[in-house]
Amino acid sequence: MRTGDGAMVMGDLVLTEDEVGPVMRRLQERGIEITAIHNHLISESPHVVYMHIEGHGDAVKMAGAIHEALGLTKTPGPDSGTATPSSEPLGIDQKAIEDILGRSGKVNGGILQFGVPRAETIIENGMTVPPALGVATAINFQPTGGGKAAITGDFVLLGKEANPVMQALRDNGIQVTALHSHMLTEEPRLFFMHFWANDDAAKLARGLKAALDQTNSKK
Repeated sequence: MRTGDGAMVMGDLVLTEDEVGPVMRRLQERGIEITAIHNHLISESPHVVYMHIEGHGDAVKMAGAIHEALGLTKTPGPDSGTATPSSEPLGIDQKAIEDILGRSGKVNGGILQFGVPRAETIIENGMTVPPALGVATAINFQPTGGGKAAITGDFVLLGKEANPVMQALRDNGIQVTALHSHMLTEEPRLFFMHFWANDDAAKLARGLKAALDQTNSKK
């Protein structure tokens, strides 16, 4: 994101355990801060770790630093293959899910995705952080056949919302797989709750809606 004197970069790198040390060293040598290292899921194979990053300064230099760090990983390059839009039916009822959640989604690579911003303004290092920079609740539906879907993503929460959301998810058969921070100095303080389930898509949408109703999300 452009700032008055350069840019701010935020995001996360998906790494295998042996890649964490070399990537961390290279990013810090190049002035990119590490703000969190943790899991998002529980039983994935191979096991992957998420390294959250933040940087301020010249956009091109920061891009170069991140490119160097990715070069130390097995992350496929941009020329390793391009995804083509699928003409196959999604396999789940997108409109029904949107109606339940009360929000419009978008299909990306066969995945139905939703981004739900918080109502508050989020500040990090004195700067306003827009929802697209990783502070919106992310919900993803991947069709798995027979009207079912695997869901994953994360809820962006205030501390007081964490347990009510956790309870709503678990009451609806949705597994909570992680609860942690992604940033260091944001205001208000935020926590990120990751989830997983594979069940009837409409049923899961109702569970996600029950959890969203426990948050101060934009209507």
